[in-house]
Amino acid sequence: MERYTQFLMKHRGWVILLFAAAAVVCGVLSALVGVNYKFADYLPAEAASTRAIGVMEEEYDQAVPNMRVLVYDVAIPEALEYKERIEAAEGVQEVNWLDDAVNIYEPLEMAPQKTVDEWYKDGDALFNVTVDEEREDEAVAAVREIIGEGNCMSGSAVESVIAAADTARDVQKIMLLAVPVIFLILLVTTTSWFEPVLFMITIGAAILINMGTNLIFGTISFVTNAAGPVLQLAVSMDYSIFLLHRFEENRKQGLKAEAAMCAAVKQSVGSILSSGLTTVTGFLALVFMAFEIGPDLGWAMSKAILLSLISVLCFLPALAITACPLIDRTKHRALTPGFGGFAGFVMKARIPLLILVVLLVPVSWLAQNHNSFYYGGSEVYTSEATQLGRDSKAIEALYGASNPVVLMVPKGSLEKEAAMNAELLELDYVTSVISYANSVGNSIPEDFIPSGTLSSLYSANYSRFIITLDTQERESEWDEKVNAVRNIGEKYYGSELQYAGDLVSTSDLKNTITQDNRKVNLLAVCFVLGILLVNFRSVTLPLILTLVIEASIWINLGLPYFSGTSLFYIGYLIISTVQLGATIDYAILFTDRYLEFRRKMPKKAAARQTIKACTLSILTSSLVLTLAGTILGQVSTNGVLSQLGTLIGRGAVLSFVLVIFVLPSLLILFDGLIRRTTLHADFYGKAGGKD
Repeated sequence: MERYTQFLMKHRGWVILLFAAAAVVCGVLSALVGVNYKFADYLPAEAASTRAIGVMEEEYDQAVPNMRVLVYDVAIPEALEYKERIEAAEGVQEVNWLDDAVNIYEPLEMAPQKTVDEWYKDGDALFNVTVDEEREDEAVAAVREIIGEGNCMSGSAVESVIAAADTARDVQKIMLLAVPVIFLILLVTTTSWFEPVLFMITIGAAILINMGTNLIFGTISFVTNAAGPVLQLAVSMDYSIFLLHRFEENRKQGLKAEAAMCAAVKQSVGSILSSGLTTVTGFLALVFMAFEIGPDLGWAMSKAILLSLISVLCFLPALAITACPLIDRTKHRALTPGFGGFAGFVMKARIPLLILVVLLVPVSWLAQNHNSFYYGGSEVYTSEATQLGRDSKAIEALYGASNPVVLMVPKGSLEKEAAMNAELLELDYVTSVISYANSVGNSIPEDFIPSGTLSSLYSANYSRFIITLDTQERESEWDEKVNAVRNIGEKYYGSELQYAGDLVSTSDLKNTITQDNRKVNLLAVCFVLGILLVNFRSVTLPLILTLVIEASIWINLGLPYFSGTSLFYIGYLIISTVQLGATIDYAILFTDRYLEFRRKMPKKAAARQTIKACTLSILTSSLVLTLAGTILGQVSTNGVLSQLGTLIGRGAVLSFVLVIFVLPSLLILFDGLIRRTTLHADFYGKAGGKD
């Protein structure tokens, strides 16, 4: 490492120029990276809803209805005019309303009341609109112009359009808040006014390079796009902190700048690489998810952490040596207290705290296994801080929940279609069925049916049923209702049935990602254990360190159960690997220093000295991650990102508390076992003796 660092020192000007140029170029390229906001697009190809959507695209010009439009205070003739105007708008494929479900030219009192109330109630008309996914931007804008600001729109098509603008605005706000707050933390926890600038430049360059190189993926998910930069900033900042803290320690011991940096790189490269690789493998575990947002985030964030490692071990040493005179001129006294007294307090309180955690962890583990979850995207954009959230609440308040499910069955038997149609209408939660059998019947020849009506219901091979359910994902039995509709279809058509819709996709999503959970967590733990085994050459230490961080994860995920909060399952799944990968760094740094001190002094003295030496570095890193996560949680209008930020922020606090207050107790308690199961431990004192 010394020869490597000397090479960096000699060519530091070229190194700085190379990183600066790469950051600028990649900053420009980042604008070309596409962002996808649809959950259903990340379902595996073999999912039933994915296959059905493929069939529908081949057979029909229209997809599943993906927008609800509410127009207040209109008579039936006016509602029909609105329907015609919306249907004629750019990007709109189909509009369904009351006239598709019942004969509006007969008295409405003769029609089923629940069907009428699904479309027209107290003079307010609700339309189901199908928008071409390739033209959602223009369709949503056109419909809004037709209905005006006083009426309402909701649905996945509106979410896709508004989410892009809202998320971009959210990311700007998050970074504008997070960067100054993180900078302030670094100012307080360093001894030079200029050191925080070096941290921000180093990680900032890595973030820009990562964002630009995401172009290799073509399109990334909204989770990766919005959370990626914040996570990279928060997770990898501690690598810079570890390196520069070592650099300062070496300079205080009298080494000249270049020699101090060579020594710092040599001393900290093990901790930095171990920390970075555990974080990388934590994210890589997501690659093995069947739900493809996992691989999307996993690949992008693994690349991000590797780029941060390269930036810290290449760019930062060159930058720090070049800016050394400026660092010296901006020196100031330490703004944080020494941690000697704090270390004494931790040592005195360690046994009661260990007992408390031992009692708390099993309860938390059980609680986090009994959380309630949202699996799809229906609850992501419900914040009333946005127009979409307010419109969705207004539509739901008047008409309740409404979700269309499409069944496609082979053509050929009108009697069978009519029987299935009647059985579907018998379900209490089915408010309407639009089908050839229901709208036209078998008494009218096809030649007499308007071609538009016929093409939306009949294709070359299939007859299509559009079924409206008055349920939503937040209801406890939503999946049972979707399954009941599917079961009726399978009763008549068996495996020939094709079914699709937002709730169908959500049902497939639930089945997919719940299967991912155990696999991803197990892989993440195995990867981390493997790296720790190599790093510490110990059988015991990897188990202790992983258990400490897993305990903090269980407590973090158990708290929503006690508060009655429903979690987005994708956030629940991601946080397990993110918190493990991001905060195992604290345990690695602490244990590295403990082993260093343990070779020179007894175990309790080594633990006390480790707490004193490491608390500032770990506190700084955890504060950065806590505040970045909290800002993401508070600012984002996207429910998944907001909840993920909150979990990350709280998880960083819990990991800090367990590493500082519980890990020392475990290292002392298992000191003899660690000595016997660690290669070249070289602990102070005789084996088996008291110290």
